[in-house]
Amino acid sequence: MRLNIEEPATLDPTFAEDTTSGAVIRAIYDGLTRLDENGEAINSLAKEMKLSHDKLTYTFTLRDAKWSNGDPVTAHDFEFSWKHALDPKTGSPASYSYYSIKNAQAFTSGKAKAEDVGVKALDDKTLQVTLEYPTPFFPTLASTLPAVNKKVVESNPDWARDPKTLVTNGPFKLETWEHKNKMVLVKNDTYWEKDVVKLDRIEFSMISDANTELSMFLNGDLDWAGGPISALPVDAVLPLREEGKLKTKPKATSCYIRFNAERPPFTNVKVRKAFAYAINRQEIADYIGQAGQTPLMGITPVTASLKPEGFFADNQREKAKKLLAEGMAELGTTRLPSITYLYSTSDRSKAIAETLQATWKNVLGVEVKLLNKETKVYLDDQELGKFEITPSSWTADYNDPISFLQKFVEKYSASNITRWHSPKYAQLIKQSYVETDPAKRNQILLEAETLLMDEMPLTGIFSDVNAWVQDDKVKGVRIDPLSKIDFKWAYKEKAETGR
Repeated sequence: MRLNIEEPATLDPTFAEDTTSGAVIRAIYDGLTRLDENGEAINSLAKEMKLSHDKLTYTFTLRDAKWSNGDPVTAHDFEFSWKHALDPKTGSPASYSYYSIKNAQAFTSGKAKAEDVGVKALDDKTLQVTLEYPTPFFPTLASTLPAVNKKVVESNPDWARDPKTLVTNGPFKLETWEHKNKMVLVKNDTYWEKDVVKLDRIEFSMISDANTELSMFLNGDLDWAGGPISALPVDAVLPLREEGKLKTKPKATSCYIRFNAERPPFTNVKVRKAFAYAINRQEIADYIGQAGQTPLMGITPVTASLKPEGFFADNQREKAKKLLAEGMAELGTTRLPSITYLYSTSDRSKAIAETLQATWKNVLGVEVKLLNKETKVYLDDQELGKFEITPSSWTADYNDPISFLQKFVEKYSASNITRWHSPKYAQLIKQSYVETDPAKRNQILLEAETLLMDEMPLTGIFSDVNAWVQDDKVKGVRIDPLSKIDFKWAYKEKAETGR
């Protein structure tokens, strides 16, 4: 099977946050669970999962499985991996994913020891996980937290950068990684369920131009083009839709922009709101998205939203002008400092960047410079706070508002990057963790999102959909509502003739 992706930022699950890395990691690793077509957790490396009566302790029994170097996969690997991701010395940007585990957050913030964390290998085949509070989506979350091989990680800090040293345990293994050129995965013969894996090879090219990718598909050089691991050219979406070739699926993904609340003028809430209210989201959804995206006046996507109509009205030009004037007066300035919009390479990102630039110029009279960087550099710059405005998108690990809202609790964290912090907001999120009544919990989360939109360190653009084209011979690729793509069950029908 032949596809196109951009260069993955990492193949170490401890550090993966982007969609591309996630897709490749899902192909080459296996977790305790995997997700079915509906995004529901099914047993994978765990042959059995038991939950205690108080819903706080999961006991996973592992099946016989091997790493690609022949080592057995054990419960000790999971205990090591999850604690390694939480260790403040590791600096994993995904550590908050594990915070539902007892003492996980306390360990990351230096207030508990590794042995206090509620993950324990009782023996080679039994993993016991104690939670901080009942977490109904934990089996889904477990699918996103695969183990790494303890021995390999401890012996080589660069183990995940080279096919020769990368040790994995999934349906496929990495054969070739020519950085920024191509990547080849081959079927993993040591995989515990190798009989269900039908593909021998997955070949990823790394062409950054969406038009070239689509041309390759139309010429028969690719079997797939577009989402969720790539994107179609903006101006091709509508024609493909009209020809009946376009496939779409709503996904638990918010596309939004973040303001750096430590950099003037975005230290001022009215200025942040002015930039947010000036945006015409419906226009962006209709003319750039073109595949059924929904304007987003909040942060949680429509699949998980507690207020789908949004927290403010779209396209409020006059209100935006008024707020900008008030904000500048509060800052004691008549002239804004230089403002740069940092974005990553993609056809759609560029189109959105240019539209926002024109909007802010026309509505607010503000010149915003556009700065385009390749994904890895863009992500690094975001984390270092080297931006004034930058776009992001986030796809839920589980279809619940908390998957979005918990990202903005810590002031200095790779998951927040806005440098905004509210003790009240952090308190509400903490409260939601322990609230067992679903209606009361939703009320707390709604209050938290309302506060977030009131302070506006970020603003939604649209709730996204996956849009792609695929060869008719390709079958069995799973794309769940969380937008995760899984090639484990994929195959290609043999055909007498070509396309």
